[in-house]
Amino acid sequence: MFARLAMSVLPSISGKTNLDQACKTDPKSTTEPITNGCRLTWNITHNGDLAHWYHVWLDGSSPITWTVKVILTIVIAYVLRRLAHKLITKVTVRMAEGTMPERLREKTRTIFDGSPVLVSERRRQRAETMGSVLRSISSVIILGAATLTVLGYFGLNLTPFLASASIIGVAIAFGAQNLVKDFLTGMFMLLEDQYGVGDVIDVGSAKGTVEAVTLRTTRLRDADGVVWYVPNGEIKRVGNESQNWARVVLDVPVEYDVDLDKVRTLLSETASAMAAEPPWDEIILEDPTVWGVQALSNEAVVVRVVCKTAPGQQGDAARELRERLKKALDSAGLSIAAFTSA
Repeated sequence: MFARLAMSVLPSISGKTNLDQACKTDPKSTTEPITNGCRLTWNITHNGDLAHWYHVWLDGSSPITWTVKVILTIVIAYVLRRLAHKLITKVTVRMAEGTMPERLREKTRTIFDGSPVLVSERRRQRAETMGSVLRSISSVIILGAATLTVLGYFGLNLTPFLASASIIGVAIAFGAQNLVKDFLTGMFMLLEDQYGVGDVIDVGSAKGTVEAVTLRTTRLRDADGVVWYVPNGEIKRVGNESQNWARVVLDVPVEYDVDLDKVRTLLSETASAMAAEPPWDEIILEDPTVWGVQALSNEAVVVRVVCKTAPGQQGDAARELRERLKKALDSAGLSIAAFTSA
């Protein structure tokens, strides 16, 4: 029945009496191969018309096979693209959320106002930026490969096209090398979580609080309110004052002939009392320590006091500690001496 249907559709193929006539475009050709599918059809049916119908419509060069290949290529490309996008989104979100340990994250949420918003914004921005770039790259690679494959089905010679694309790509890379440098630097900066929104950083040319981070630039605002836009590729080093914890370091110069034991006790008691009072008990993470004599001169002895604080809170803690130490020294009858470093 199927053979009769094939003969009625293609009456011109009748008279195929052997394998070469049925499965070759030119039966006299000694170089044209016979496909396994056509050979199997002939071996099963021994019907030349049916085998030739398979050769015309279902073999590798037939319209139906070509159409099926194109459709399958497009479908597979979009399925792979969708799966890649889902995987990238899942990985980037997990990376962004897992950068800061949960114990430290909970601690930081209790030591400065608005920290949940800043931490959430930082994770969201990092995840979205990385995810957007990686999804775009995956789409270009997958859809580009699918397009080249389909063009190959049309019989297009891709060698000159690929060569031209390579030359154009090299030319663009040379012309936009600074832009590429900015993007690569921004990508690695985000992946390594070097800094984020809300951090106080020093990039050499500018210092301030980070307001926005993109793959190309970092925007920060300094203490005077000036907004700085720094290209990521121009950043050679980054000093982050807001990562994990910070430290207050105060050098207190006192007169040369003062009782150092008394000074050490006074400084230690004053700093410890401050660390025990709210809200400083949440900002100061460890008991303050008097490290001792830091420098000597003919006019003064410099004693250093340090305390570990929450990230970004060292400035407020230092100002409060200076004020308390000044009052404590005045009450004890000790004066702060002038000091000039050697």
